[in-house]
Amino acid sequence: MADINLKQLKNNLWQAADMLRAGAHLAANKYGQPILGLIFLRYAYVLYKQHKAAIETEYNEKKGTRRERSLKEIAIDKCGFYLPECAYYDDINTAPDDAKKAVLVKEAMEAIEKENEKMDGVLPKEVYGQLVPEEEPELLSKIIRVFKDIPENLNIDLFGEIYEYFLGNFALSEGKDGGTFYTPASVVRYMVEVLKPEIGNKLFLDPACGSGGMFVQAARYMHNHNATNDDMMKFMCYGVEKDPDTVKLAKMNLLLHNVRGDIREANSFYSDPHDAVGRFDYVMANPPFNVDEVVYDKVKDDPRFNTYGVPKKKSKSTKKNSDKKETVPNANYLWISYFATALNENGRSALVMANSASDAGGSESDIRKNMIESGIIKQMVTLPSNMFTSVTLPATLWFFDKKKPNTDKKGEILFIDARNVFTQIDRAHRKFSKEQIKNLSIISRLYEGNTQAFKDLIEEYKGLKTSAPATAEGKNAKTKEYYQAQIDWLTERFPKGVYQDVIGLCKVAKLEGEDGIKDQDYSLNPGRYVGVVIEDDGMTEAEFKDKMLGLNTEYQKLSDETKAIEKTLEANFKELF
Repeated sequence: MADINLKQLKNNLWQAADMLRAGAHLAANKYGQPILGLIFLRYAYVLYKQHKAAIETEYNEKKGTRRERSLKEIAIDKCGFYLPECAYYDDINTAPDDAKKAVLVKEAMEAIEKENEKMDGVLPKEVYGQLVPEEEPELLSKIIRVFKDIPENLNIDLFGEIYEYFLGNFALSEGKDGGTFYTPASVVRYMVEVLKPEIGNKLFLDPACGSGGMFVQAARYMHNHNATNDDMMKFMCYGVEKDPDTVKLAKMNLLLHNVRGDIREANSFYSDPHDAVGRFDYVMANPPFNVDEVVYDKVKDDPRFNTYGVPKKKSKSTKKNSDKKETVPNANYLWISYFATALNENGRSALVMANSASDAGGSESDIRKNMIESGIIKQMVTLPSNMFTSVTLPATLWFFDKKKPNTDKKGEILFIDARNVFTQIDRAHRKFSKEQIKNLSIISRLYEGNTQAFKDLIEEYKGLKTSAPATAEGKNAKTKEYYQAQIDWLTERFPKGVYQDVIGLCKVAKLEGEDGIKDQDYSLNPGRYVGVVIEDDGMTEAEFKDKMLGLNTEYQKLSDETKAIEKTLEANFKELF
C-alpha cells in the first residue's frame, strides 16, 4: 500500500473511531482501552486467518497418528496464539446491533485469555458495556464496523503500523501521562538499525518497556534479515513496566507480533524481576526523563546502579509529600548505569535520554567520566526536536557496546548530530523517513568498517530510482529525483565509501588530545564535537559590509523609536499617577 493511501486509511480510522467522544459513557483518558482492544481483536483475526488453512491441514494430516496434536498446539506454533471461533471478528460484526454486542465482545476476550495463558487478565472486557448507551445502543456496532474496513489483504507489518499509529495518537491526545509509554516508531527503528540484533538464543531487556514497541521493532528487524519462525522462538524479550494498563498493552502487542516475552509489573528502581546484571544480549528503552524522589538508600547498594557510581546530593528533599529521606538528585544516571550493567560480555544497548544528561554536572559528571574511561560508550546521537508526541524535551540516543573496551576503539566515541535530518509530519511533529533511517545508520556501519553495506545501499537506491516515477503528487513523493537525492546525500558526505568525519554531521572524538573528550570536560554532547556547517552566502566583502551597515542603520532607527515610546509612556504615567 502506498504511503499516501496508508496515511489516509489511518486518518479515516481515527476520525471514525473518534465517535466515542460524542456517544460513549467514558472519561476522555479511557478511549484507548476499548479501541486498542478492538484493533487487537481485528488484527488477531486477520493474522489467524492467514495461518488457518495450514493449521487445519496439519491437524487433519496428523489426526489419529502418534504425532496427533490439538488445533491449539499447532496454532501456537504457527502464529503464536490460538483464536477460538467465538472471537472471530466477522461473526461479531454481523451480530445484531444491540446491547448484546458488548456481551459477545466480552466473551471473545475471555475466550482468548482462557486459551492463551500468557494473556490472562490482559484484555479489556467490562468496558464495552459502556459503549452501548441507552440513547445509542448501536454505537459499539458502528465502531466495530469501522475496524472491519481495514483491508484483510493489508500485510501484517502495515497492520502493526495502524496499531502503533493509534498508540501514538492516544499518547498525543491524553497528554504527558499517556505519552510516557509511547516512543515514536521511527526513532525505535533507527535505534534497532544501529543495534543490529542478531539471530540466535538472545535475551532482550527493556526495563521501561511501555507498550513493547522496542521488542516488536527488534523482531521486525530480524524478520527482515531472514530470521525464520524457529529463529524467532530463540529470541526472548523481558520487560518491566510499572503501569498495569500499559503492561496489558505490551502483552497484547507481543502476542500479535508472535514475540516471546515475559512482561512484569514492577518499578525498575526498586525491583529487579529479571535478575538483570550481566545477563542480556540487548537492552533498549525510552525511560522516563528527570525522575526525582528515588530514595538513595534503596539504590546505593544495587550493582545495577552503583558500578560506575550513584548520583548523590547532600540535602534531603523539601517536597511537601516527601518522607524526607535522602533522594538521588536525578534518576537519569540510574537508567544510564542500568543499561551498561545489564549487558553480558558481548551485549549492546541503546536508550533515549534527555539532552541535559550529556553534560550533567556534580556526581553525574563523575559517573559519566567513569563510563567514558571504561570504553563502554560507543556512540551518541542528538535527535531532532519535536520527534515525540508528548515529550517536548530534546533527546539524545546513547549506545553501549560491552566488547568495545577490548578493541582499539576503546579511547574514542562516535558522535552524530541528526538535528537537521527529519521529515515534517505537521507543524508540531517530525519523524525519520525510511531512507533517513538507512542513511543515518549507514554512518554506524561505515564506522565499523562495513563498506559493503554502504555500496549495497547505494545500489538499492539506484534500483528504486529506476522503477520510480519521474513525477508524483505530494511533497514527500518518492520519485526518481527523490532517490537521486538520497544517493547524493551519501556520496557527497562519504565520497570514497568509507567513514570520514563530516562537519555538522559526525565525528569520531578521541579521549585524549587537543579538543578531545577530556578537553571538553567529558561532555557527551555531539554538538561540541561535530561542529557546524558555515554556509557560503555568496556575498563579496563589500556587499557584506553594505548589508551590515544597512542593518545597523535599521537597528539605530528602531532603537530611537523605542526610546521615544519609553519617554511617552513615562510622561503618561507621571500625568496619571
